[in-house]
Amino acid sequence: MSRRWVPRTLLDGLTFAESPRWRDGRLWFSDIFAHRVMTVDESGRAEVVVEFTGGERPSGLGFLPDGRLLIVNLSEPNILRLDTTGEVVVHADLSELAVGGLNDMVVDDQGRAYVGSMGTHSNAEKRPVDADGVVILVEADGRARVVAERLDAPNGPAFLDGGDTYVVAEFPAQRLTAYDRGVDGSLSARRTWADLAPAGADGISVDPAEGIWCASPWTSDVRRVLEGGAVADVVGFGDRMPLACAVGGHDGRTLFVLSCVGGAEAIAARTCTSVIETVRLAS
Repeated sequence: MSRRWVPRTLLDGLTFAESPRWRDGRLWFSDIFAHRVMTVDESGRAEVVVEFTGGERPSGLGFLPDGRLLIVNLSEPNILRLDTTGEVVVHADLSELAVGGLNDMVVDDQGRAYVGSMGTHSNAEKRPVDADGVVILVEADGRARVVAERLDAPNGPAFLDGGDTYVVAEFPAQRLTAYDRGVDGSLSARRTWADLAPAGADGISVDPAEGIWCASPWTSDVRRVLEGGAVADVVGFGDRMPLACAVGGHDGRTLFVLSCVGGAEAIAARTCTSVIETVRLAS
């Protein structure tokens, strides 16, 4: 855990980069305050995939089995879909199920999307004993239902055990919460996978050995956590606030970290900038 990691800048000049996913040789991510979804390859070459002009704020990303992109909309409780024609349409209207705003998402190989709805409690207030965030399951055809309740601002999600286990970060509660996943996509057997205090997790990503890398903004680092809470590695990011991460690259050994420059006040004022950095992981 004392290794000297050296993050390298891959891309800067972003406004608020979040929700990274590695796919087809590129890192896909949302630049939320710039209202766009982008990609960047390992050489730093960036492209805009879709730019929104109607006030939509993209967040969580995922892909249907046929490759079409799903995009969580922070401005309204719906999931958007980028079709092969280049048209963006509403994939699922979640206004009757969402509790508070939507945030991050993970999509399985059948096209089922698990979307976190953050609940009604502000981060500035004392956390309730019974939080009211939920996880919504959206089928590939757009049908949706709530599959988990009473979560404290569910954020970064991931699958473990070949998809049999669903893990989600409860950011204010500073823990990773796990569920067994049924053949119909339902979630059961809720349990704490790891207590992260004094750190936390915004976005998370699973590595090939099924350790979970947790972006911890308040401690300015990214931590590799094992089931039960043991911290196996820590990568520090100085004065930057890591918000999300993804394991990928041509050989699956690159950790991509999306950080905010400017701190919490800059985020609130939407004057922050973002940078994407990389760390090469041990084999």
